[in-house]
Amino acid sequence: MQLVLNQHQIEQKIMRLAHEVLENTYGIPELYIGGIVGNGEVFANQIAEIIQKNSAQKVTFFKIELDKDKPLDHAINCSIDVSAFAGKTVVLVDDVINSGTTMQYGVMKILEQPVRSVKTLALVDRMHRRYPIKCDFVGMTLTTTLGERVEVMPSNGSLEAFLV
Repeated sequence: MQLVLNQHQIEQKIMRLAHEVLENTYGIPELYIGGIVGNGEVFANQIAEIIQKNSAQKVTFFKIELDKDKPLDHAINCSIDVSAFAGKTVVLVDDVINSGTTMQYGVMKILEQPVRSVKTLALVDRMHRRYPIKCDFVGMTLTTTLGERVEVMPSNGSLEAFLV
């Protein structure tokens, strides 16, 4: 295992990403920020809190739960009623984007409503897409082989990202 990001670096990237979202949604009065259950949920909540502290935007945090391995075998659940997304700007957050599968199915759930726009955000982008999805906001782009993976996990009482 190789350390890619330590806790301090992750915090810096989350802060920068939150400010990028803030800059790119300037003038939009209401923003929905959702995380894929797991680390995406943790990072989305942190980003939502930073934006709330630094702007007058109304920010609503939500989470999307789906089976990352077989998304069509189980229901994709949202912690809030998806009808709330109608006409709104939504940012979907995950820790690592690889094939794009998880992000794609999360976006499909959001698109059950006619949203104003959907933006995607990932802490680490591995660039091995199987779906035509890109991240609008990326903390770090990392070139890996198909056999390698990036995992964000607890280590020494904090979150760190490792190349495994």
